Amino acid sequence: MLKKILLLCLAVFVPLSAFGIEEDIVKENLIQKRIDDVGTKILNSNKIDERIVFVYDKTEQKEKLNIDKTLVTRQVVLYGYNYKFIEDNNELAAFLSRKIAEAHRSYAGVFNGRLSSLKIKAAPKKFQLVFDKVAVDYMVHAGYNPVALITLINKTYPQKRNDTFSASNLASKRLAVIYEYIYTKYPYFLVHNEYINNIHYQNFLLTSAENRKKLEEKVKLRSRGELDYE
Repeated sequence: MLKKILLLCLAVFVPLSAFGIEEDIVKENLIQKRIDDVGTKILNSNKIDERIVFVYDKTEQKEKLNIDKTLVTRQVVLYGYNYKFIEDNNELAAFLSRKIAEAHRSYAGVFNGRLSSLKIKAAPKKFQLVFDKVAVDYMVHAGYNPVALITLINKTYPQKRNDTFSASNLASKRLAVIYEYIYTKYPYFLVHNEYINNIHYQNFLLTSAENRKKLEEKVKLRSRGELDYE
């Protein structure tokens, strides 16, 4: 009797387990295809003729705890930790465009791009802002809304007390620089802002009031100087 019960349990459990595994594989394949499609569209639209590939890694571990191979292998990895914050293809394009900007720069210059990669690592705060702006250009050229870069960063990057001894800029500074770049170069996306009612964009407006006042003053004075965002 006991043997029959065990066999019955096995007959039920094994197919269900197999179905669960197969379902996970199908889900991962769909995510990978979505990433490949958006990433390749960005590459093609911006006429990036160097090879850059995309990989989805479902692990929840934060990306900063993993070795980032973007500059070395030109492989853009999107971890499950990052993917769970992405709500639409614009935000997906925002994440991928940032990484593509790094990978693309790693091809430039002498020694097969090794010198460029070293410069990026030597001045991470400078290039972080450079790549944010490049990502905006990539998104626009590929038909995506660059305001999504603001909503994505606003959701995913915490605000440090200061960035004096950090390899990264304050998230608020990055957001302000991106906003100014869109305001200056692609004002259409702010005039006709499809994210105006997005709660994450609304939160950005709430928390960036002082930085945006600085931009308003700069526009009034017709200044071309670089603002000291905080």
